[in-house]
Amino acid sequence: MITLGIIMEAAAAGAGIAKLGGAIGAGIAALAAGVGIGKIGASALEAIARQPEAISDIRSNMILAAALIEGVAFFAIIISFLALVL
Repeated sequence: MITLGIIMEAAAAGAGIAKLGGAIGAGIAALAAGVGIGKIGASALEAIARQPEAISDIRSNMILAAALIEGVAFFAIIISFLALVL
């Protein structure tokens, strides 16, 4: 109950929690995008090693998936920065 009271006081005092949430959100989005693209790269290299004749298909799918992940991460970071500013 004491912790809830501290959080309520901080929320009433200003937008400090919103700024903290925005900063944490931006960090998580960047970290998750890096991990996701790393897993895509590792899986693509493993698939190319197993089937070298399919390199062009694997590479194009890898680039497309990485671009989609970057787009989502960019959107999340922009939303987090808006939480910091507004």
